[in-house]
Amino acid sequence: MFRHRQLLSVCLVFVALMMLAAASSATTVRLQTTLGVVDIQLFDSAAPATVANFLGYLNSGAYDNTFIHRSVPGFIIQGGGYALGSTPNSTVPLAAQPPVANEFSASRSNLRGTIAMAKLGGDPNSATCEWFINLADNSANLDGQNGGLTVFGRVLGNGMEIIDAIAALPKVNAGGAFSDLPLATPRTTANYQRSNFVMLDKVSSDAANPGASDSDRVFAYLEAAFPQYLSPAYPLSPANAISQSAAGYYFRHYASSNAYIATANGTLYYLGPLSANQLGSLGTLADGITTASRAGY
Repeated sequence: MFRHRQLLSVCLVFVALMMLAAASSATTVRLQTTLGVVDIQLFDSAAPATVANFLGYLNSGAYDNTFIHRSVPGFIIQGGGYALGSTPNSTVPLAAQPPVANEFSASRSNLRGTIAMAKLGGDPNSATCEWFINLADNSANLDGQNGGLTVFGRVLGNGMEIIDAIAALPKVNAGGAFSDLPLATPRTTANYQRSNFVMLDKVSSDAANPGASDSDRVFAYLEAAFPQYLSPAYPLSPANAISQSAAGYYFRHYASSNAYIATANGTLYYLGPLSANQLGSLGTLADGITTASRAGY
Protein backbone atom coordinates (compact mmCIF):
# COMPACT_ATOMS: atom_id res chain seq x y z
CA MET A 1 0.00 0.00 0.00
CA PHE A 2 1.18 3.52 -0.76
CA ARG A 3 1.53 5.78 2.21
CA HIS A 4 1.62 9.16 0.54
CA ARG A 5 -1.65 11.05 0.12
CA GLN A 6 -0.81 12.56 -3.24
CA LEU A 7 0.03 9.27 -4.93
CA LEU A 8 -3.08 7.69 -3.43
CA SER A 9 -5.08 10.55 -4.92
CA VAL A 10 -3.88 9.46 -8.37
CA CYS A 11 -5.62 6.11 -7.85
CA LEU A 12 -8.79 7.84 -6.65
CA VAL A 13 -8.86 10.07 -9.71
CA PHE A 14 -8.39 7.01 -11.92
CA VAL A 15 -11.40 5.31 -10.31
CA ALA A 16 -13.55 8.43 -10.47
CA LEU A 17 -12.92 8.73 -14.21
CA MET A 18 -13.40 5.04 -15.09
CA MET A 19 -16.53 5.74 -17.11
CA LEU A 20 -14.82 8.20 -19.44
CA ALA A 21 -13.69 6.85 -22.83
CA ALA A 22 -9.96 6.24 -23.08
CA ALA A 23 -8.04 7.73 -25.98
CA SER A 24 -7.29 5.23 -28.74
CA SER A 25 -3.86 3.68 -29.06
CA ALA A 26 -1.43 5.25 -31.49
CA THR A 27 2.26 5.09 -32.25
CA THR A 28 4.40 7.48 -30.21
CA VAL A 29 7.84 8.64 -31.29
CA ARG A 30 10.43 10.30 -29.10
CA LEU A 31 12.83 13.00 -30.25
CA GLN A 32 15.85 13.17 -27.95
CA THR A 33 17.06 16.68 -28.69
CA THR A 34 19.87 18.81 -27.32
CA LEU A 35 17.31 20.73 -25.25
CA GLY A 36 15.26 17.79 -24.04
CA VAL A 37 12.80 15.08 -24.98
CA VAL A 38 9.77 15.61 -27.20
CA ASP A 39 7.14 12.89 -27.48
CA ILE A 40 4.87 12.89 -30.54
CA GLN A 41 1.71 10.89 -31.10
CA LEU A 42 1.29 9.82 -34.72
CA PHE A 43 -2.05 9.68 -36.52
CA ASP A 44 -1.62 6.12 -37.75
CA SER A 45 -5.17 5.64 -39.01
CA ALA A 46 -5.79 9.14 -40.36
CA ALA A 47 -2.54 9.47 -42.34
CA PRO A 48 -1.27 5.90 -42.81
CA ALA A 49 1.00 6.47 -45.81
CA THR A 50 2.63 9.54 -44.26
CA VAL A 51 3.14 7.79 -40.91
CA ALA A 52 4.63 4.76 -42.68
CA ASN A 53 6.96 7.06 -44.62
CA PHE A 54 8.13 8.80 -41.43
CA LEU A 55 8.61 5.51 -39.58
CA GLY A 56 10.58 4.15 -42.52
CA TYR A 57 13.22 6.84 -42.04
CA LEU A 58 13.06 6.45 -38.26
CA ASN A 59 13.44 2.66 -38.29
CA SER A 60 16.43 2.87 -40.62
CA GLY A 61 18.17 5.23 -38.18
CA ALA A 62 18.20 8.02 -40.75
CA TYR A 63 16.88 10.61 -38.29
CA ASP A 64 19.47 9.82 -35.60
CA ASN A 65 22.21 12.47 -35.31
CA THR A 66 20.41 14.91 -37.59
CA PHE A 67 19.76 18.51 -36.55
CA ILE A 68 17.08 21.18 -36.63
CA HIS A 69 18.12 23.23 -39.64
CA ARG A 70 15.36 25.84 -39.80
CA SER A 71 13.65 27.95 -37.16
CA VAL A 72 11.11 30.65 -37.88
CA PRO A 73 9.75 31.95 -34.53
CA GLY A 74 6.00 32.19 -34.47
CA PHE A 75 5.79 29.83 -37.45
CA ILE A 76 7.72 26.51 -37.49
CA ILE A 77 10.89 24.61 -36.66
CA GLN A 78 12.05 22.12 -39.29
CA GLY A 79 14.22 19.02 -39.29
CA GLY A 80 14.69 15.63 -40.86
CA GLY A 81 16.79 16.87 -43.74
CA TYR A 82 20.46 17.04 -42.75
CA ALA A 83 23.18 15.40 -40.68
CA LEU A 84 26.64 16.73 -39.89
CA GLY A 85 29.41 15.79 -42.29
CA SER A 86 32.79 14.29 -41.45
CA THR A 87 34.71 17.43 -42.38
CA PRO A 88 34.46 20.86 -40.70
CA ASN A 89 31.41 22.96 -41.62
CA SER A 90 30.00 20.21 -43.84
CA THR A 91 26.52 18.75 -43.83
CA VAL A 92 25.04 15.68 -45.47
CA PRO A 93 21.48 15.64 -46.82
CA LEU A 94 19.46 12.60 -45.89
CA ALA A 95 19.02 10.11 -48.72
CA ALA A 96 15.42 10.63 -49.81
CA GLN A 97 13.16 7.68 -50.42
CA PRO A 98 10.35 7.89 -53.01
CA PRO A 99 7.92 10.69 -52.16
CA VAL A 100 4.71 9.92 -50.35
CA ALA A 101 1.25 10.80 -51.71
CA ASN A 102 -0.29 13.83 -50.06
CA GLU A 103 -2.77 12.94 -47.29
CA PHE A 104 -3.89 16.41 -46.27
CA SER A 105 -7.29 16.63 -44.60
CA ALA A 106 -9.10 19.66 -43.23
CA SER A 107 -9.83 17.54 -40.15
CA ARG A 108 -6.07 17.64 -39.40
CA SER A 109 -5.20 21.32 -39.62
CA ASN A 110 -1.76 22.84 -39.13
CA LEU A 111 -2.42 23.94 -35.58
CA ARG A 112 0.13 24.72 -32.88
CA GLY A 113 1.85 21.55 -31.71
CA THR A 114 1.19 19.48 -34.82
CA ILE A 115 3.88 17.89 -36.98
CA ALA A 116 3.57 17.94 -40.77
CA MET A 117 5.59 17.03 -43.85
CA ALA A 118 7.59 19.60 -45.81
CA LYS A 119 7.21 19.55 -49.60
CA LEU A 120 8.60 21.10 -52.75
CA GLY A 121 6.67 24.10 -54.01
CA GLY A 122 4.13 23.32 -56.70
CA ASP A 123 4.13 19.57 -56.09
CA PRO A 124 1.58 18.30 -53.54
CA ASN A 125 3.01 14.77 -53.66
CA SER A 126 6.69 15.60 -53.07
CA ALA A 127 7.13 14.97 -49.31
CA THR A 128 10.09 12.75 -48.46
CA CYS A 129 12.12 13.05 -45.24
CA GLU A 130 11.75 16.62 -44.00
CA TRP A 131 9.11 17.53 -41.44
CA PHE A 132 8.21 20.56 -39.35
CA ILE A 133 6.42 21.34 -36.09
CA ASN A 134 3.93 24.20 -36.06
CA LEU A 135 4.68 26.85 -33.43
CA ALA A 136 1.33 28.58 -33.96
CA ASP A 137 -2.01 28.11 -35.66
CA ASN A 138 -0.81 28.08 -39.27
CA SER A 139 -4.00 26.64 -40.73
CA ALA A 140 -4.95 29.78 -42.68
CA ASN A 141 -1.63 29.58 -44.51
CA LEU A 142 -0.54 25.94 -44.69
CA ASP A 143 -3.89 24.16 -45.03
CA GLY A 144 -4.43 25.75 -48.42
CA GLN A 145 -0.85 25.74 -49.65
CA ASN A 146 0.36 23.28 -52.30
CA GLY A 147 -2.56 20.92 -51.80
CA GLY A 148 -2.34 21.32 -48.03
CA LEU A 149 0.58 20.38 -45.79
CA THR A 150 -0.11 16.93 -44.34
CA VAL A 151 -0.36 16.86 -40.55
CA PHE A 152 0.44 13.37 -39.27
CA GLY A 153 0.87 13.79 -35.51
CA ARG A 154 0.89 16.07 -32.50
CA VAL A 155 3.31 16.89 -29.69
CA LEU A 156 2.35 15.36 -26.35
CA GLY A 157 2.51 16.64 -22.79
CA ASN A 158 5.04 19.38 -22.10
CA GLY A 159 6.93 18.74 -25.33
CA MET A 160 6.02 22.15 -26.72
CA GLU A 161 8.06 23.73 -23.93
CA ILE A 162 11.11 22.12 -25.52
CA ILE A 163 10.00 23.12 -29.02
CA ASP A 164 9.42 26.71 -27.90
CA ALA A 165 12.86 26.75 -26.29
CA ILE A 166 14.39 25.67 -29.60
CA ALA A 167 12.45 28.39 -31.41
CA ALA A 168 13.76 30.98 -28.93
CA LEU A 169 17.42 30.20 -29.68
CA PRO A 170 19.48 32.74 -31.65
CA LYS A 171 19.78 32.09 -35.37
CA VAL A 172 22.42 32.60 -38.03
CA ASN A 173 22.28 32.76 -41.81
CA ALA A 174 24.63 30.01 -42.92
CA GLY A 175 23.39 30.16 -46.50
CA GLY A 176 21.21 27.92 -48.63
CA ALA A 177 18.87 25.72 -46.62
CA PHE A 178 20.47 27.11 -43.44
CA SER A 179 19.39 30.73 -43.68
CA ASP A 180 17.43 30.34 -40.41
CA LEU A 181 19.75 27.98 -38.55
CA PRO A 182 19.19 27.89 -34.75
CA LEU A 183 22.30 27.64 -32.57
CA ALA A 184 22.22 25.75 -29.29
CA THR A 185 25.49 27.42 -28.27
CA PRO A 186 27.37 30.36 -29.81
CA ARG A 187 30.12 29.50 -32.26
CA THR A 188 33.50 30.28 -30.65
CA THR A 189 35.81 28.82 -33.30
CA ALA A 190 36.22 29.29 -37.04
CA ASN A 191 34.29 26.06 -37.64
CA TYR A 192 30.90 24.96 -36.38
CA GLN A 193 31.02 22.24 -33.72
CA ARG A 194 28.41 19.59 -32.94
CA SER A 195 27.60 21.45 -29.73
CA ASN A 196 26.48 24.47 -31.77
CA PHE A 197 23.60 22.57 -33.34
CA VAL A 198 20.22 21.50 -32.01
CA MET A 199 20.88 17.81 -32.48
CA LEU A 200 18.42 14.95 -32.64
CA ASP A 201 20.63 12.41 -30.93
CA LYS A 202 18.04 9.66 -31.23
CA VAL A 203 14.58 9.37 -32.76
CA SER A 204 12.80 6.24 -31.56
CA SER A 205 9.37 4.65 -31.72
CA ASP A 206 7.28 2.53 -29.38
CA ALA A 207 5.90 0.51 -32.31
CA ALA A 208 7.81 -2.60 -31.22
CA ASN A 209 6.17 -2.46 -27.76
CA PRO A 210 2.38 -2.97 -27.89
CA GLY A 211 0.66 -0.56 -25.52
CA ALA A 212 3.82 1.50 -25.04
CA SER A 213 2.22 4.60 -26.54
CA ASP A 214 -0.47 4.63 -23.88
CA SER A 215 2.03 3.80 -21.15
CA ASP A 216 4.30 6.70 -22.15
CA ARG A 217 1.38 9.12 -22.03
CA VAL A 218 0.55 8.01 -18.49
CA PHE A 219 4.22 8.12 -17.46
CA ALA A 220 4.56 11.65 -18.79
CA TYR A 221 1.45 12.72 -16.91
CA LEU A 222 2.70 11.24 -13.63
CA GLU A 223 6.10 12.90 -14.08
CA ALA A 224 4.41 16.27 -14.47
CA ALA A 225 1.99 15.68 -11.58
CA PHE A 226 4.58 14.30 -9.12
CA PRO A 227 8.02 15.65 -10.08
CA GLN A 228 9.23 15.37 -6.49
CA TYR A 229 8.92 11.58 -6.69
CA LEU A 230 9.45 10.92 -10.40
CA SER A 231 12.32 13.23 -11.24
CA PRO A 232 14.06 12.68 -14.59
CA ALA A 233 17.05 10.41 -14.84
CA TYR A 234 18.38 10.63 -18.39
CA PRO A 235 20.90 13.50 -18.73
CA LEU A 236 19.64 14.62 -22.16
CA SER A 237 16.03 14.59 -20.99
CA PRO A 238 15.07 17.34 -18.55
CA ALA A 239 11.39 16.66 -19.25
CA ASN A 240 11.17 12.86 -19.18
CA ALA A 241 13.06 9.69 -18.35
CA ILE A 242 13.71 6.97 -20.90
CA SER A 243 11.23 4.08 -21.25
CA GLN A 244 12.61 0.55 -21.30
CA SER A 245 11.34 -3.02 -21.49
CA ALA A 246 12.47 -5.96 -19.34
CA ALA A 247 10.99 -9.08 -17.75
CA GLY A 248 7.55 -8.36 -19.17
CA TYR A 249 7.40 -4.79 -17.85
CA TYR A 250 7.48 -1.49 -19.75
CA PHE A 251 8.97 1.02 -17.31
CA ARG A 252 10.88 4.17 -16.46
CA HIS A 253 13.48 4.48 -13.71
CA TYR A 254 14.16 7.70 -11.78
CA ALA A 255 17.67 7.56 -10.38
CA SER A 256 17.46 10.54 -8.03
CA SER A 257 14.53 9.01 -6.12
CA ASN A 258 15.34 5.37 -6.97
CA ALA A 259 11.77 4.84 -8.08
CA TYR A 260 10.11 3.04 -10.97
CA ILE A 261 6.77 3.32 -12.71
CA ALA A 262 5.78 0.47 -14.98
CA THR A 263 2.98 -1.22 -16.88
CA ALA A 264 2.35 -4.90 -17.48
CA ASN A 265 -0.79 -6.80 -18.49
CA GLY A 266 -2.96 -3.69 -18.35
CA THR A 267 -1.89 -2.63 -14.85
CA LEU A 268 0.06 0.45 -13.76
CA TYR A 269 2.70 -0.10 -11.06
CA TYR A 270 4.97 1.88 -8.73
CA LEU A 271 8.12 0.64 -7.00
CA GLY A 272 10.13 2.91 -4.73
CA PRO A 273 10.49 4.57 -1.34
CA LEU A 274 6.79 5.44 -1.06
CA SER A 275 5.85 1.78 -1.32
CA ALA A 276 8.63 0.55 0.98
CA ASN A 277 10.38 -0.61 -2.20
CA GLN A 278 7.65 -3.13 -2.86
CA LEU A 279 5.87 -3.37 -6.22
CA GLY A 280 2.39 -1.91 -5.82
CA SER A 281 -0.52 -1.31 -8.18
CA LEU A 282 -1.69 2.20 -9.04
CA GLY A 283 -4.76 0.83 -10.83
CA THR A 284 -5.46 -0.15 -14.40
CA LEU A 285 -3.64 1.32 -17.37
CA ALA A 286 -7.03 2.11 -18.93
CA ASP A 287 -7.92 4.35 -15.99
CA GLY A 288 -4.48 5.96 -16.22
CA ILE A 289 -5.01 6.73 -19.91
CA THR A 290 -8.32 8.40 -19.08
CA THR A 291 -6.71 10.64 -16.48
CA ALA A 292 -3.71 11.47 -18.68
CA SER A 293 -6.03 12.22 -21.60
CA ARG A 294 -8.04 14.69 -19.55
CA ALA A 295 -4.79 16.45 -18.63
CA GLY A 296 -3.79 16.73 -22.28
CA TYR A 297 -1.35 13.82 -22.53
